Amino acid sequence: MNSWLLGQAIVIAIIVVVLCWLLLKQRSTGNEQLTILQQQLEQNSLQLTNAQSETEELRAGIIGVGQRVLTLDQRVLSLENELQNLQNAYNELAEQQQALSLTDPESKIYTRAMKMVQLGADLEEIMRECELPRAEAELLFNLHQAKS
Repeated sequence: MNSWLLGQAIVIAIIVVVLCWLLLKQRSTGNEQLTILQQQLEQNSLQLTNAQSETEELRAGIIGVGQRVLTLDQRVLSLENELQNLQNAYNELAEQQQALSLTDPESKIYTRAMKMVQLGADLEEIMRECELPRAEAELLFNLHQAKS
């Protein structure tokens, strides 16, 4: 019976050694997996930091572009106002010029002579109707006949 107990003790010892070896092997595999997971976590953390940095750079760039757009928008409004002021000044000057040309008697004569040329009057008719000297009538006739 002693040998039987001894055989069982050896079998139990072998089983205990095998179980210990399996536990150690599983533990070392778990440690390897833990190390791999820690490395992946560090890589992911680094990628997150890089992504946050890039996002911050993009945000700063977008803010800069937005400020530039606001500046340009204000400049456009300023230029539109300036253009409107220039247009108003031009219209006022055109009205003043028109008023002056209507009140100036000589201007009326020349305006009438130009209209006559445009309507096809000949040189003699322009001289007679507008009481212009031949040189002035020829000048008006030649200038405005070329435009027609």
